[in-house]
Amino acid sequence: MSTSATTDVDEVSADGASEQAIAVFAAGCFWGVEATFDAVAGVISTRVGYTGGTAADPTYKQVCRGRTGHAEAVEVIYDPAAVSYEDLLEVFWNAHNPTTRNRQGPDIGSQYRSAIFFHDPDQEAAATRSKERLAAEYASATGFLRRVRPKTVVTEISPAVTFHEAEAYHQRYFERHGIACGL
Repeated sequence: MSTSATTDVDEVSADGASEQAIAVFAAGCFWGVEATFDAVAGVISTRVGYTGGTAADPTYKQVCRGRTGHAEAVEVIYDPAAVSYEDLLEVFWNAHNPTTRNRQGPDIGSQYRSAIFFHDPDQEAAATRSKERLAAEYASATGFLRRVRPKTVVTEISPAVTFHEAEAYHQRYFERHGIACGL
């Protein structure tokens, strides 16, 4: 099941309740990333899928072969009155290593790249500021931290494109299998 990046989730309910917004992040294997965002107060829902590639309707098998250009990603629907996009960016940065290109832990390939897929100019600006702040922090590290923190944040910041929902067995994987998220 695919949905367009232009899905309109910025709606206010009939009773004037809070609005919803959408964010999409790629930070390695989507199972742990989804569990991490699910634990954030203000996140309404998440789903895992594939984005940023060229195949019209990619499958997990195709994405894993690394030939579609897609990243494993998490679509986050959130209440901006309860959690800001900037707060979600902090969760993103802390959930993975943004200095390893096409790799997170044992997972290797472009489908595991670090990426932020923005939906509007405000998200793009916030993501860029956040990345620049992190890069400056890494570059200014001294002593032991300088040795263990590479200087380059390789996270891509790209416009959101079609988000392809992953197969049902990938959704809420950690929750369904009783795996505690240690991210």
